[in-house]
Amino acid sequence: MKWYLKVVGDNYANFEGRARREEYWMFALFNVIFVMLAYIPLIAGAAMESEALMMVGGLLLFLYIVALFIPSIAVAVRRLHDQGKSGTWYFINFVPFIGGIWFLILMITEGTHGTNQYGPDPKGDLIQ
Repeated sequence: MKWYLKVVGDNYANFEGRARREEYWMFALFNVIFVMLAYIPLIAGAAMESEALMMVGGLLLFLYIVALFIPSIAVAVRRLHDQGKSGTWYFINFVPFIGGIWFLILMITEGTHGTNQYGPDPKGDLIQ
């Protein structure tokens, strides 16, 4: 949870520096969990045939997605920086079929050891 709060709080729109794999994937995990929780009122409203509950659920989900749009891109760009790649590599997502797979592989790949042009290694002293 600390990684999620770090991305949302401390680095909301920070596109500079580097992000470890742990930071990116913990943010992604909690993001998926919160989106699933936001779907609960929407599903409950559909099950109970309550338009009001469905509206509340839809609004809640919409606001969450809008609020996390920028931090999601920012942490992905910082993750790319950790590998020494420019943030423009984010646009690989728009290549049909292969782009999403390629981006996933980039997010899984370990970052460069030591300092690169985007800053010091975020692992710091953790590397033996």
